Amino acid sequence: MKKNYTSEDVAKLAGVSQSTVSRVFAGTINVSEKKKKKILDAAAKLEYSPNAHARSLITKKSMMIGIIMRNIRNPFYSAVLEIFHNRLSALGYHIIFINSENEEIQEKEISKLLEYNVEGVIITDALLSSSASQKLKRYGIVVILFNRYTQKPGTSAVFCDNYLAAKQIAAYLVEMGHKSFAFISGPSDTSTTIDRLNGFKEVLAERNIKDLIIEPGNYTYESGFSSAQELMVRNKNIDCIFCGNDIIALGVMDALRVIGLKIPEDVSVVGFDNIRMSAWPSYALTTWEQPIEEMIDSTVKLLLEEINEKNKQPQIIMMKGHIVIRKSVKQKSQ
Repeated sequence: MKKNYTSEDVAKLAGVSQSTVSRVFAGTINVSEKKKKKILDAAAKLEYSPNAHARSLITKKSMMIGIIMRNIRNPFYSAVLEIFHNRLSALGYHIIFINSENEEIQEKEISKLLEYNVEGVIITDALLSSSASQKLKRYGIVVILFNRYTQKPGTSAVFCDNYLAAKQIAAYLVEMGHKSFAFISGPSDTSTTIDRLNGFKEVLAERNIKDLIIEPGNYTYESGFSSAQELMVRNKNIDCIFCGNDIIALGVMDALRVIGLKIPEDVSVVGFDNIRMSAWPSYALTTWEQPIEEMIDSTVKLLLEEINEKNKQPQIIMMKGHIVIRKSVKQKSQ
């Protein structure tokens, strides 16, 4: 049976004190390079790795980051989680992932984060109540909102300019000659849905287009599929459907095909996010690409700055994306 060596064993082999070994693995800089090399060589020979909990007691840092997501089935967020994991792991952090069961983060989920002594929390598509936010702050836990923001002051956020994006999408669709629109949204109380709807409505109002039907959804394939079927039964004149995200759009496209309608000849469809599936030849979905990599990099940078108290004031970072034109929108010349 392999022996589990301790830092004392490493110290004995390297000819240094146990506290010096601890300082090296804690990442402190007041150890000479010569001693550091001897300690690392000894650790490698003994196949020693420091205990994370013990290290956290020395450094007062857990190196744990919580990520809370609600709709993990959405390919956009599964891709986001993968990138966050890669970025934070490269910096030596570990992720505590919570798949929130409800729209609003629950007390038991907050308790789990506290149990693991996380240093920071990234919240994506779940809602953070004022009481939950205050509880995290009381424990000194940094909170960053990703891909959304709140009107309540005090919480940093990184997100795409959904309002401007929706305006540009609407302008493009009007330019292509569309006149009768539907918007299938996500939950109505999120900044993402509110901004996308408001931006879209503003451009139509400016062009004096009043034919817009708003259908509530919940950012799932199933809601897109069922909403499209109901919409086209009630409103056969709809010639364009703007979807709150790509996964809704894929459901819409499949529903339209089942009904017997052609895309884009009969109905144009536009999504939002540019998930991988949107580029598949069977969909070739026109959509809006969010700058995910840049958004995640900014979120991680902001998170670590607040953890290390280099930035004590909440920051709001809004980024732009761009339209990706494929084959799901009928062109003006057609």
